[in-house]
Amino acid sequence: MSETTPIIEMRKIKKVFPGVMALSDVDFRLFRNEVHAIMGQNGAGKSTLIKVLTGVYEQDSGEIFLEGKSIRPDSPLAAQKLGIHTVYQEVNLCLNLSVAENIFIGKEPMKFGKIDWKAMNRKSEEVLARLNIDIDVTKTLSYYSIAIQQMVAIARVLDSSAKVLILDEPTSSLDEGEVEQLFKVIKKLRDDGLAILFITHFLDQTYQIADRITVLKNGEFIGEYKTEALPKLELIARMLGKELSEFHSTTHDEEKKKASAQAVTDTGTLMSARNLGRQGSIAPFNLNLEGGDVLGLAGLLGSGRTEMAKLLFGIDGADQGDIFIKGRKTAINSPRNAMMAGIGFCSEDRKNEGIFAELTIRENIILALQTRQGVLRFLSMKKQQEIADQLIGSLGIKTPSGENTASQLSGGNQQKVMLARWLATDPMILILDEPTRGIDVGAKREIMELILDLSKKGLGVLFISSEFDEVIRCSTRVAVLKDKAKIAELSGEEMTESGIMHTIAGGK
Repeated sequence: MSETTPIIEMRKIKKVFPGVMALSDVDFRLFRNEVHAIMGQNGAGKSTLIKVLTGVYEQDSGEIFLEGKSIRPDSPLAAQKLGIHTVYQEVNLCLNLSVAENIFIGKEPMKFGKIDWKAMNRKSEEVLARLNIDIDVTKTLSYYSIAIQQMVAIARVLDSSAKVLILDEPTSSLDEGEVEQLFKVIKKLRDDGLAILFITHFLDQTYQIADRITVLKNGEFIGEYKTEALPKLELIARMLGKELSEFHSTTHDEEKKKASAQAVTDTGTLMSARNLGRQGSIAPFNLNLEGGDVLGLAGLLGSGRTEMAKLLFGIDGADQGDIFIKGRKTAINSPRNAMMAGIGFCSEDRKNEGIFAELTIRENIILALQTRQGVLRFLSMKKQQEIADQLIGSLGIKTPSGENTASQLSGGNQQKVMLARWLATDPMILILDEPTRGIDVGAKREIMELILDLSKKGLGVLFISSEFDEVIRCSTRVAVLKDKAKIAELSGEEMTESGIMHTIAGGK
């Protein structure tokens, strides 16, 4: 790698959205002949930084330099004209057109006022040959795999004389063999002099392909590191915004000891998954959830926690494996099927997938129960009010009335309303995806106490949180996920923040 002058240098980049400091004086450097990965958790600022670089957003302050000259692209097209190109996770090409047409769309070679098809096909083959790809360029793009479609998207960029190539989650839908093929292409392009910015959530892939890593946390620059000089464990700690010394090995705090000492209603195995998986989403996994059990899912962003939850609730359909409810094989291929089987699901996206802000608290609470019963078994207003008032009281939802709109509630109380919605269905199993995200410390504690109380009543709870200490505090066991796969299950003395981090770093 040449480290004389960066081809891209971003200095003290600041970007503010209403109420949110997305980027705070962030620095970034990218050199020729290098693959540079940007790593960080949710809200780290990765996407915002890339959008500033590519002209989607304008920075509020700071400077961007391309080959030592100040630039300020005001649109993606302006960035492309400067030689900065992006290939996104979702391939933005026309599947009904040929490979050659996709590579040259909008810039077709012309002869006598008409498209020169022979020239276009020949040039397409030439640019694909740079990627060691030999395919029939006259076939429609839909004929080929996602991996080949990714290559075609890269080839289209290469034909535009790119200086900088940004790859945004390029491996998210690829299998192991396809990832290996893509990495060969990336390394060849790097060795040919291209500067490549690589965005991924896959930890192992970062260490396979990246020469340098920049870490962001909550919109702030944490550091820039040579990959070989940054052990995985230290990278994880920096992504979480902590020092390694901060991760203690205490298994239980006083609250956990108290909770574990109390009697729990054991109702046996409620749910088990056997070799359950979905290609491109999560690798096949096994899982057992007992009555009175809180099974925590721990992992970094993109590890597969939400994908596992959506598979178990039928939002995404599994393409292999089985689910058993109380020992009986059960088809969970839709949320309605999951509800009928006694499963409830609180999404991590409270705003868009959870709370209906303009409906009343009562309407939000009875929504799942009414859906399960169907339109022909409509709940009377008296029954709705009775259910809502009982749950408002038992969960301590702070509101003058169940007839107030949900938009008037705090984040913590909205989270309680989502819990109330599923408790109204009298579930056996609750899947809680980031139930404490975006709420204050006091509300977090209340939610975690509710989770422990529900488990003591015999419910099985699947609990997902980005905060390892929360997972440990609430859970009786912890399943550790990494790179879209379940890699371990921890219990007892193994169940520590340090234990989770070492498991993710080591993959065992």
